[in-house]
Amino acid sequence: MGGVSADEAMRRAIALAARGLGTTSPNPLVGCVLLDPYGDVVGEGFHAYAGGPHAEIVALAQAGERARGGTAVVTLEPCDHTGRTGPCSGALISAGVRRVVVAVADPNPVAAGGIERLRAAGVEVEVGIRAAEAEAGNLAWLTAVRRGRPYLTWKYAATLDGRIAAADGTSMWITSEAARIDVHALRGTVDAVIAGVGTVLADDPRLTVRNLRDGTLAIRQPLRVVVDSAGRTPLDARVRDGAAPTWVATVKEVGAGPEGRVELAELLAELYRRGVRAALLEGGPTLAGAFLSAGLVDRVVGYLAPKLLGAGPAALADAGPRTISEVIDLEFTDITPVGPDLRVTAYPRKTEG
Repeated sequence: MGGVSADEAMRRAIALAARGLGTTSPNPLVGCVLLDPYGDVVGEGFHAYAGGPHAEIVALAQAGERARGGTAVVTLEPCDHTGRTGPCSGALISAGVRRVVVAVADPNPVAAGGIERLRAAGVEVEVGIRAAEAEAGNLAWLTAVRRGRPYLTWKYAATLDGRIAAADGTSMWITSEAARIDVHALRGTVDAVIAGVGTVLADDPRLTVRNLRDGTLAIRQPLRVVVDSAGRTPLDARVRDGAAPTWVATVKEVGAGPEGRVELAELLAELYRRGVRAALLEGGPTLAGAFLSAGLVDRVVGYLAPKLLGAGPAALADAGPRTISEVIDLEFTDITPVGPDLRVTAYPRKTEG
C-alpha cells in the first residue's frame, strides 16, 4: 500500500501554516493535512486570516466524506472553544476522523482542551510529531501567549563599524535598496512597529509597509507605536498621516518606569491586550538599549552595510553592561547577503539555571 506517513504529512502541514505569516494575528499559524484510511492526502488547509476558517475546517471542506476513518495532521492542537468560528475539535469528531496527530499543544487556556475532547470521543491522538520544527515556525505566537507580551524583534541598520549616522547627523541610505525592501517584508510579518520619539523628531519616518519600487502601501499595515514619555510627537509627523493606525504611548497613559520614562514592560503588556503578538523595534539606540537592558528583546536582526564611518552615533546606546563579564551574549542563527549588505539574525543566549 502507498500513502503518506504522518511525519511526511506534518512536514507539509508546517509549510502550509507558514502561508499565513503576517495575516493571522492575534491567532496562531496553523496548517492541516487530512489523510484517508489508506494514507492518501484528501484535504489541506491553513489559517489565512483572523476571523476566517481554521486550517482543519478548510481541510475538512476539501476532503468531505473521504475524511471519515482517516487521520488529521495538525501543527497546533485543534481548538475547543467557540469564538468567531466554532471548535475544530468538534468538527473533526463530526467528520468521523479516527486519528489526530498534533505537533504542539496549545498554550492558550481559552482555546486548549481539544486533545482531551477528541480522546473522550474515542479519537486516537498523538502529540509531538515534528514538534521542534512546528515550534520554530510559530515561535512568535507561542512565545507571546506563554509570556503575555509580544515577541519583540530589534531591527537596526548600520555600517560595518556599527554607526547609524555620520558625525554631522546625515543618515540616509546607509544600507542598499535591497536591504530596505527586505525591511519592509520584515515589517509585513509583525503586528506593530515601535520607535522612540527621538527617532520621530530626527528622521520623521513613516513606519509603514510599502512597495519601495512604486511607493504603494500594503493592504495590511501594522500598528505604529511611538514611545513618547512627554507627548512631544508633532501633530504633523508622518506617523500621524492616517496611512496606518498609530498609538503615541506616553507616561500619562502607560505609566512610568524607574527613570520617569514609559514603563516598557507595561507598554508590551498593553500591546498584547490590543492583539499584538509580534512587534518590531526600529529606533532609536536609546530605546533599544532600554528594551535590551530590561530583557525584553527576543531576537535581533541587523542589516550591515560594507561601509565605515569611524564616528557618529552607534546603533545601540546604554544597554546595561558595565564590564565585559556583563555583556549581552547572542547566538547567530542566520547570516544572509541582501544585495551588497549582510542581514544577521541572532538570539539572546539562554542562561542556565
